Amino acid sequence: MLKAVYEWIDGRLDITPMWRDVADHEVPEHVNPAHHFSAFVYCFGGLTFFITVIQILSGMFLTMYYVPDIANAYASVDYLQHKVAFGVIVRGMHHWGASLVIVLMFLHTLRVFFTGSYKNPREMNWVIGMLTFGVMLGLGFTGYLLPWDNKAYFATKVGIEIAASVPFIGETIQNFLQGGDIVGAETIARFFALHVFFLPGVLLALLAAHFILIRKQGISGPL
Repeated sequence: MLKAVYEWIDGRLDITPMWRDVADHEVPEHVNPAHHFSAFVYCFGGLTFFITVIQILSGMFLTMYYVPDIANAYASVDYLQHKVAFGVIVRGMHHWGASLVIVLMFLHTLRVFFTGSYKNPREMNWVIGMLTFGVMLGLGFTGYLLPWDNKAYFATKVGIEIAASVPFIGETIQNFLQGGDIVGAETIARFFALHVFFLPGVLLALLAAHFILIRKQGISGPL
């Protein structure tokens, strides 16, 4: 039955050539851990993408229960943590994944830098990678406030004050992030919108461009 469904879809969308192009694509020998132990350093990019997918899927689950206002945010997280089936597991995955994805992306960036993979003709992909790193940091910062506990509140307040110290544009950044005179209802609404809608949209666009360029230019060689 599954074969019949696949053939029905393939007859209309012609997906087999696309699948063959992906499945039959050869991986260079220097990135195969079975041949070179040092090839493990080339796995950081794939691991970063894997954790990013987990973050997206777990985040979709969390948004079904989270209420982004100061009266109900903490209660909704507490309900998710203690009353929803598997809620504590999914939230734990999202919580720890937020830190792990930054660590893996940092290691991936170090690998790209020290192997010279940012050089011609891959300069544009390096720029896209740096923008992706910035978006990831933004996702971590905006997501930190959402549980609306004391640690989240004061950490976000300190972060906004640091942003406000940027010369010339600091006050503009503060007003944009805070949404008012204090860290309050407007702030959590803005952080939720940035965390769930705007930044993920930018992230997906950057990842698509990143993978297209990798496929076009190939995986860089060893140092």
